[in-house]
Amino acid sequence: MFNKKSKFELRKELEQETFQRITCSFYRYIDIKNPENFRNHLYEQFSNLNIFGRVYVAQEGVNAQISVPKHKWGIFKDYIDSEILLSGVKLKKAVQEGSSFIKLKILVKNEIVAYGVDKDSYDMNRTGQHLSAKEFNQSIKEEGSIVVDMRNYYESEVGKFENAITPDIHRSQELLPAVEELLSNDRDRKVHLYCTGGIRCEKASAYLLKKGFKDVYQLDGGIIQYAHDIKKENIPSSFIGKNFVFDDRLGEKITDDVIGKCHQCRETCDQHVNCSNDACHILFIQCEDCATKYDKCCSDDCKDFNALDIEAQRKLRKDIDKKVSSAKLSTKFRPKLYKLFNYWK
Repeated sequence: MFNKKSKFELRKELEQETFQRITCSFYRYIDIKNPENFRNHLYEQFSNLNIFGRVYVAQEGVNAQISVPKHKWGIFKDYIDSEILLSGVKLKKAVQEGSSFIKLKILVKNEIVAYGVDKDSYDMNRTGQHLSAKEFNQSIKEEGSIVVDMRNYYESEVGKFENAITPDIHRSQELLPAVEELLSNDRDRKVHLYCTGGIRCEKASAYLLKKGFKDVYQLDGGIIQYAHDIKKENIPSSFIGKNFVFDDRLGEKITDDVIGKCHQCRETCDQHVNCSNDACHILFIQCEDCATKYDKCCSDDCKDFNALDIEAQRKLRKDIDKKVSSAKLSTKFRPKLYKLFNYWK
């Protein structure tokens, strides 16, 4: 039960759809006895509803970001409520719609958020106190309060809560120890955590409490729910800028503030893109002028590589794959190797 169509076919089919879609997310920490069986069951149910998205299933629970046909939203909700493991789960609709996913991918993982910390370093039965948007705004203004962004650095580059601590971390596996170190002298202060949809704060708050922090709070439903609530309740936003999302939209505006900078010219910009050189595909912020100058690439090297004919690209990529293999390096270093070896000059 996997998709076998090419990206080209999938995008063409999506463009030909005559209906609208609703992007939403949900998560739940719950004991799943057989993740593989639940994964297959979920894939069958979601496929029947023509749902796209990315879902992680593990023994500890489920984490989903999906795109649901609008005319099947009611049927989808009925199914969720009928599923014992998912009944009553909070569904958070996207702040801004757009083309988010082109296919359905459901994977079995060791964790639904890949923190990679020992299981005895947290207790999911003891997590931080959940605060509504209004409560969060009030609490973070109290004297001695700390606000911590539980996302990767590139997410906070384009949007964050005012005065938040934003760890300079690229991978989730590094985040919890880094936050503990940053707050090592603040165990008795009120610590407020926030993330995109709330899931990262669940385990993070449990981790900090287990490490001896006294008062740990978390934004209920994350930035997504916060954006809906401040609009509904006419509450001033303490979050400024854009909320980064891990789908084809790459972001949704929360306020009109633009706090990011183009990684190439350093002009004000908050548009994340992937380098159009597929051999690189690195995520970065790029303004329109630099997109034109570099042909939507992250560097002159990638621009030059992209200008080569397909056969030349294939040969160079094959050579670099050999270098990666012989150096016993992960393919994630491939963009750096392109620039290091400068093959096409």
